[in-house]
Order: sequence, then structure tokens, then C-alpha cells
Amino acid sequence: MPNSYSDPYQRIQQLIADHQCVILDGGIATELQQIGLKDFRLSDKQLWGTWGLYNAPRATLDVHRRYIDAGCNIISTDTWAIMNAPEMEARTSVASAGPSHWMDIARLGVRLVRQAIDEAGKKDQCAVAFSLNGDVDNVQRQGTLELLARVFEEDPPDLILMETLSLIRENLTFPAIEMMLGTGLPVWLSFRRCRHGVCGVYGQHWGGPEGDLFGRAARRFEKMGIGGLMINCLPIDHVPDMLPWLRDFTDLPLGVYPNLGHYLDPGWKFDDNVGPEDYARLALQWREEGAQIVGGCCGVTPEHIDAARRALANTKPGCTSGRLAKDSTSAKLRADRKAKAPARWLDDKQRDLFPLSFPEIVCDRGVFQPTQGSFLLWKYLFNSGVGKGKRCLDVGCGTGILTIQLALNGARQVHAVDIQREAVANTLANAFRNHVTDRVSGAAVDLYTYLPEQKYDLVVASLYQMPVDPMGEFIGHRPVDFWGRNLLDHLIRLLPDMLADKGTAYLMQISILSQLATAELMEAAGLESRVIDFSFHYFGPAFDENIDQIRRVEQMSDAYHLEFGQDNAIVMYLIEAKLKPKQSA
Repeated sequence: MPNSYSDPYQRIQQLIADHQCVILDGGIATELQQIGLKDFRLSDKQLWGTWGLYNAPRATLDVHRRYIDAGCNIISTDTWAIMNAPEMEARTSVASAGPSHWMDIARLGVRLVRQAIDEAGKKDQCAVAFSLNGDVDNVQRQGTLELLARVFEEDPPDLILMETLSLIRENLTFPAIEMMLGTGLPVWLSFRRCRHGVCGVYGQHWGGPEGDLFGRAARRFEKMGIGGLMINCLPIDHVPDMLPWLRDFTDLPLGVYPNLGHYLDPGWKFDDNVGPEDYARLALQWREEGAQIVGGCCGVTPEHIDAARRALANTKPGCTSGRLAKDSTSAKLRADRKAKAPARWLDDKQRDLFPLSFPEIVCDRGVFQPTQGSFLLWKYLFNSGVGKGKRCLDVGCGTGILTIQLALNGARQVHAVDIQREAVANTLANAFRNHVTDRVSGAAVDLYTYLPEQKYDLVVASLYQMPVDPMGEFIGHRPVDFWGRNLLDHLIRLLPDMLADKGTAYLMQISILSQLATAELMEAAGLESRVIDFSFHYFGPAFDENIDQIRRVEQMSDAYHLEFGQDNAIVMYLIEAKLKPKQSA
């Protein structure tokens, strides 16, 4: 165990004292993807980039060399997912060449960075940061940290970087940090947080209201002896105003290293719209907000880092303590609620309603069956006949009842998407049963990574919505859903890219989600919306299991449900959304 800080780390401290910007490296895992390694699929399920230490150490070494050539002051080990490694090794063979032990992999991670630094002749100029995903959410992972301390006795890095932290758990987060401080090595922390609180890799705000909890934690980190505090692995548009807010609470060196692009699971979609010089301009803005450490996370390349380093040379961090973030509150929208007329034996189109002309739908095993919300939306499609001659998109198609009805309404094209391949196959089979295969196509996609290839005249979606307590165990880049609205919110943000100029979207929302939050998102996305129908549904088992979280959300927002004695019910709203007319110049 080192008795004092290493020379490279002392140089980092001096750079900060001299008001020079410390340059951290960028994404390692995403650079390994760029190389095109055989059998490498960038995913939380395959130890993220740490897979490279098991299977492609030479490629990992080459990535380190490129970041050293870019002028980084700190090079991170390729060990971000090392905390998952013991569990992964217990289930399957991680290395293609045979058994490997995660503690040896941790040592290799340090040695490869040392080798790259030594080869470049920068032994005293570059510090080695041991990277680890710092979210410790169970006792087993506390034991893994204890064993890492033994690794550091033989192969110590210059500092430990506990990164991509999220929730602050009194009984887990602080003991884990204390354990790493007990090694005698400098410890830096980095959180995936913005001014709105905990957020996900796509920018979702999922942690619930916290007030100044994180600011007070920052103060506590400083008293514990932490050496630096940063934010990382979040979209670039979530960086502004975070460092000035933190500066009110702490004098720790502050830094930022966000993502560029989107996680595809597996794989990473790089952002071609933000080149090296663009990133450098962003880095200057972060510097003006007080950043003393600047780097990059997933999707940020050595070229981005090199451009940022050159732009930040001879600059000083801004002093913006006390400047509040610019909170923008959208106007509160009022929805026009129109109840559907009671069903008649014959509707206004003279269609026989007994028996109802419902499509022939077979529900395959394992496919999410239609919900009351799906039936509400189907009823509108049936009654209105919308979609004739239109290009339509069904998001979260399930068994395909909305897709089929749009095709029966005379749609020119209906494209059905769902994260489950079995659901897409079920939809296409039901299209065959209803003789509309010539107008129906389908694809298995993840909504968070979905990039629409065309504009649609009509979009329909009845998505899963359920508030979930975030304090349970979770691993990886995907967030849990405190408010129950992650999918709905993400779809609303995508609508401007999905809808044609005069296009329309029909979305289902349940009453245990905030109406105000939806209205604000619609306004921010340039959409006008109204309620065109609603219905009622008694709680099922899933709602009963999450009743405590549902009540918590209702206490914190305008969400609600109805109570009838011992029974609970929700209201299901059908929302119509359109792009606002463009203002003439």
C-alpha cells in the first residue's frame, strides 16, 4: 500500500492548483467497438468494455496509447464493469481462451495502462485511474471491493475512479467509498446526475425528487477526503448548470465527461453531428462553468479529447458559484375531454355492433396481451376509421390489434415495432389471418435506440406504464422507472421526428402518471394535445404490488387513482397530439 500519493497524482494536484485543466481520457469500450473486434458486442451483458481485458488486451493497450497521444493527463483502466465480473464468471466463461480470474484481470488493467504510459515516455506525466462502476447495491459487491483492495497492494493505480454512480444509499454508498479510501489511494467520484437529479444514459430523470441531497452529499464527500467530484455518462445537453450548482456545496475539484451518441444494446450509435471542434467548443462552455477536469465517456474519441485539450490550454475555470440554473416552466395546458357516446346496435356508419367486428387476433405464448388501454385505442380507431390512405406506425405492437385495425381502415402502410421479436412475429401472423399482409411490415426495435427512417401520417401507442421503487437492485446503463413514464416520455420526445407535417399521434396514458408532466413535455416538443376519450380499469396484480410507489408518486405530483371501498381503479386517457402550426415569418 502506498505511504504517500504518487508523483503522477501529485502532478495532477499541481495542475489543478495552477488553474490548468486536467484532461481525462474518453470512452474505451466504444473505441473497442470502432476497431471491430470479433465476437465483441458492446453490452452490459458482456461486461461492457472490460470484455477487452479478457479477450483482446492488445486492442485495449492500443486504445490507451491513442488517448496518451491525445495528451491526456489521466488514463483510465478498462475495468468499468469489474464489479460484475465475479458474478459473470460464476455463470459462464468470459474469456475465449479459457478460464480467467477477475482479480488477475484487474491487475492486467493497471499494467496495460502503465505499459502504454511507459512506452510513450510519460511515466511522470500521466496518472493511472482505476475505473469501476461504483454502484454497490448488495453485500456481495462490498466483498468484491474488499478484494480489490488486495489487488491494489501489489499493483496500485495512482487513483481510484468510482464512476457512473447514481443513487446515494446511506448503508451502501458511503461504506463503499470509505472502503476505497482505506486503501490509502486518492479516490475520485463521478455521478450520472444533472440539475434535475438522477438521470439515465438517454437522459431520463428517474430518481424522484431529492432537493439538495446530492449537494449535501458532495459536502460530505469532501469531508471524507475525496479528491475530485464529476458527472459522467449522460447526454451533453444535461451538463449545463450542474457544476455551478455543485460549487455552492463543495470546494472539491469538479469535472465533467459526458457521452456522445446513444446506447443500442448491444452496440453504440456514434453522434456524427458533434465533431472534435464542436466538442472543444462545448468543453470551453463547461470550463466557463467551473470545470477543472474535462474528458469524455461513451462515444467520445481520442480526436474529440485532443481537440478539447488544445482548446482548453491556458484557460482558467470560471467562477460561477451561486448561479442558479435557468428553470423553464412550460405553460399548463388544459385538455378537452370528450366521452364517447354509448355504443348502439348500429353505429353512425351503419356497421353492425352485435357481434362486434373485431379483428381475428391470436395471442402467442409469451407475447404481451392487449390491455384495457389497447382496447381504448382500438375502439377509437374502429369508431373513427382514421388511417385510410395514411402511412402509419404502431409503437409497441404486441399482438397487433392496432396494426390490424389501421390496415382494415384502409391504411396505405402500417409499420409495427416492438422490443420483443415474438410480438412482431405475432403481429405479422395476425395480419395474415385478417388478409392485410400486403400493407403491414414489422421490426423488433428498442424504443430508446429507435431512429425513425421516415415520417408517418399517423402514430399509435399503448405503452407499459408502472411506477417502480428505484431502491431495488439494478445493474447497467438502463434506469428503473420511479414515475412510471419513461417509455411515454421518450416517445413524446421522438414524435417531432416521427410525424409528418400534418401528422397525428394517438397515445394512451393512465391517471397514475402526471397530466402536468405530459403537458409540459408536449409543449417542449412543439406539440399540441387534447384528450379525446377515457375509460376506467380496476387495479390488477401488478398495480397492487406497486401500490406504495403509486401512492408516493401521487403525493409528489397531480397523478391520481379512484377508490371504491377496498377496490382501486385508474382512469385511462386517450390523447391526440399534433405538431403545432409553424409560425409565418
